[in-house]
Amino acid sequence: MSDLRYDPITARWVIIAPERKLRPHEFLVPQSHGPSPIDGCPFEPGRESMTPPEILRLPPPGGGEGWQVRVVPNKFPALRVEGEVAREGLGLHDRVSGIGAHEVIIESPRHDAVMADLEPEELALVFAAWRHRISDLRRDVRLRYVLVFKNEGREAGASLSHPHSQLIATPIIPKAVVQELSAARQHFRAKERCIFCDLIRQELRLDERVALETEHYVALEPFASAFPFETWILPRTHRHDLATASDGDLLALAVMVRELLQRLRSLLGDPPYNMVVHTAPSPHPRPGLPDYWSTIEHDFHWHIELIPRVTRFAGFEWGSGYTINPTPPEEAARFLREADPDGGLHVHP
Repeated sequence: MSDLRYDPITARWVIIAPERKLRPHEFLVPQSHGPSPIDGCPFEPGRESMTPPEILRLPPPGGGEGWQVRVVPNKFPALRVEGEVAREGLGLHDRVSGIGAHEVIIESPRHDAVMADLEPEELALVFAAWRHRISDLRRDVRLRYVLVFKNEGREAGASLSHPHSQLIATPIIPKAVVQELSAARQHFRAKERCIFCDLIRQELRLDERVALETEHYVALEPFASAFPFETWILPRTHRHDLATASDGDLLALAVMVRELLQRLRSLLGDPPYNMVVHTAPSPHPRPGLPDYWSTIEHDFHWHIELIPRVTRFAGFEWGSGYTINPTPPEEAARFLREADPDGGLHVHP
């Protein structure tokens, strides 16, 4: 029987509709997100002049010639670094000048590499680049948030198949992040506990929606999952900021993310997906609000949200703001636990 579920962290209602449920193989769609031609790809080694001047370069694990990860400004940025932030009201509306940063993290010199196949040491360097750029951009007092995201496949919004992720730094904190920050702060003020830590303890105790766990991280299917196989990856111990993660933390994260992506691939046939990082905002005090995020080190918990693009929004979703998820998260977690990361399936009915 269908039920409506509410998530206090995201403040969203979701319809879980098992009558419409599909087994993983029924989500398979024609693959239009395969590798694009290597000819003309600006991210290839030796074609560095085809991108804007690089911001960061990390060498291969263990050193050696060339680069493993490069960070460059986006050639077609959504926001631009130059200028001052102007905020104005226009009647009922508000406008903020389009100041920010838009960067591309080139994750590998190999054109056909995917994140699921990078070695953990290679993937940890991608995360190290994320950490470095978040920390560096926070020095700019104009910027209030750095959102790191990855679009894998055309259906998920990727225009180039060479492995890359992106970040956009904005002069306002995105609405979805504000909701999580506010929920975390309210929970902490009422209970003096992190709501994400409470969630992790609850899910580990119930063991119904845990998809994968290691010594340092846990992957959960949220109780009110908006999409089939939506997965949150969280540090098991309290950590409020990806920018403070150690190299060891990032290597452990790489092991977790790699295996999770391999399991999703074995279940869903290499689906397109979106991956976003929700971490602490820039720490600069706001005028007149010196304690705006004063408890953030205690109340927020950074995490990655991974959403395979196997269903679509339609009229009801756009009109209501609800989503209909045909795969209960409890079943999605079971499918992932029983999936073979090497590519075979041994999922029980």
